[in-house]
Amino acid sequence: MSRFFSLTRLWALLVKETIQMRRDRITFGMMLGVPLLQLMLFGFAINLDPKELPAALVAPTQDRFTRAMVSALELTGYYRFIAPDATAAEAEEMIARGDVSFVVTVPSDFGRRIERNDTATILIDADATDPAVASGAISTLSTVAASALRREAGTETSAQQPVSIIVHKRYNPEGITQYNIVPGLLGVILQLTMVMMTAMALTRETERGTMENLLSMPATPLEIMLGKVVPYLGVGAVQVAVVLVSARVVFDVPFVGAVSLVLAGVFVFVLALVILGYLISTLSRTQMQAMQITFFFFLPSLLLSGFMFPFRGMPIWAQYLGEVFPLTHFLRLIRAVMLKGAGPDTVAGPFLALMAFAMVLAGIALLRFRRTLD
Repeated sequence: MSRFFSLTRLWALLVKETIQMRRDRITFGMMLGVPLLQLMLFGFAINLDPKELPAALVAPTQDRFTRAMVSALELTGYYRFIAPDATAAEAEEMIARGDVSFVVTVPSDFGRRIERNDTATILIDADATDPAVASGAISTLSTVAASALRREAGTETSAQQPVSIIVHKRYNPEGITQYNIVPGLLGVILQLTMVMMTAMALTRETERGTMENLLSMPATPLEIMLGKVVPYLGVGAVQVAVVLVSARVVFDVPFVGAVSLVLAGVFVFVLALVILGYLISTLSRTQMQAMQITFFFFLPSLLLSGFMFPFRGMPIWAQYLGEVFPLTHFLRLIRAVMLKGAGPDTVAGPFLALMAFAMVLAGIALLRFRRTLD
């Protein structure tokens, strides 16, 4: 047998590594799950040209010209009027909450102007907090709407434009990408660091053999969980301060809403994240497994939350899946407060969703921890 190389020894090592890899089910699952997950998300869920965007229509007199214009917009595939008879106040509230991407306002004298061959005006308010969402839909407005109204009025060959489209890009009129990315980046940074550090905290105790000493202490599972997660709330506070100050000073991101509302949302979000990390630590035997599970959670959350790609550009099934992740609701909350100046009533939905995540994850983590005591 050669001292330098032996096929027998190599074969024995290959068999040993194969058996060890089969025993590590989490790693083996990641090897198959991550590529499949990426194929599914990038192949089916990601869409850079959103269609069927929700819109509200404010039209006191819905005559045949108004109906023709609405039908033309819907035929483009970009607009879906979920509130075809909204009032101005209702439409304003819907765009502030993010329920609609556009508010189309048709004046009461719109039809009369078209019949007199005068230039009529249509006002379209677009939610431009994410510039990529509104760009495709806005580019089709003038040509499509004008052509439809000319056909309805029987002036197909008229040289004069029968309608003037005025577009107001709300909350980000200059279409600056940083205004959308930087607030969302706070949630991404917190999610990656808080979940991973907390997940590795309890797993480190198991690897170092100090878990038995921890369990022998006269402490309840709730006290142990709080003792592990509360210190990381302080770490999260430092990260929040750094990102928010940098957003204002370096990137000049507007901060229209109340700081207290943002901090309240951040606190609940971080609390949900550290509890999630604690739950992951109860599922992992090693720090490597904790990192793998964290990455497996982080990847779909990043892609389906609306941070990298337009949320409404995804198919319905992907949007439902995106609602499962806390990052999705945090992005809605922080962007609404910072860019739109939203109040507590407007962001109550995302805030309550984050609180529900924290409570549900805490309950599961406590139940899971008790099982590990056996």
